[in-house]
Amino acid sequence: MRQVELVAEDGVLLDAVLHEPAGEPRGMVVALHGITGDMEARGKFPRLADILVAAGYAMLRFSFRGHGRSGGMPADVTIAGEILDLRAALAYVRSLGDLPLSLVATSFGAVSATLSLPDLEDRLAGLVLWCPVLDLRHTFLEPQLPWGRANFGPQQRRRMLVDGTLLIDGRFAIGRALWTEFALRRPLDELLSSSVPTLIVHGDQDSYVSYEVARAASRGRAACEFRTVVGAEHGFDTREREDEAILATADWLLGRHRAS
Repeated sequence: MRQVELVAEDGVLLDAVLHEPAGEPRGMVVALHGITGDMEARGKFPRLADILVAAGYAMLRFSFRGHGRSGGMPADVTIAGEILDLRAALAYVRSLGDLPLSLVATSFGAVSATLSLPDLEDRLAGLVLWCPVLDLRHTFLEPQLPWGRANFGPQQRRRMLVDGTLLIDGRFAIGRALWTEFALRRPLDELLSSSVPTLIVHGDQDSYVSYEVARAASRGRAACEFRTVVGAEHGFDTREREDEAILATADWLLGRHRAS
């Protein structure tokens, strides 16, 4: 594993690491974390990287702007900015050669991943989404699940109107620009319009992001597999459930790369 410094088109510096096999890599995976998180994804991304590297594949993981040790502040985070961050990661990957490429995106990382699909349709061997945010309106603006109601209810929305910021989980302050984007962006539409082979892995007890929306999305398009982690909360809430998601992802990715 070695440190990599990425620079987005607007000059934001991004903290990143590249996991590489001993010889020439057989393919590349780029990992995208969720909002309030970082490139560790609570340890899940490094564990996935270990499996992929042992099989001869490389993995790049990075922290989006305003997260982890990357540049920027949480209040300046936007979907447009995260798309720029992903572009910087993909530009770096292209500089390493024309390797079969897949994305693994968890939670809010699925937003930049799916919105980028029109530009990546012919580039990706596969896309893996863990408990993905696909419906921004009903996750944030009109929340239907307990986490959303706790974080984006009337009191929080009033704070956004008065102060221009809103706290997620009492610690991560997002700004008006991101809040506005929630009403404008349609990640689900881009996923349904894409033909990139996709695996969705989701816990059926997720109180943050809709399991039903993800399940319906998998039924609404071709080349999409769905894996339920039975009993799992958002992010796969035990080591056993995390390992189930990680192993399912590694098996699927390695199969896709061998077929590409």
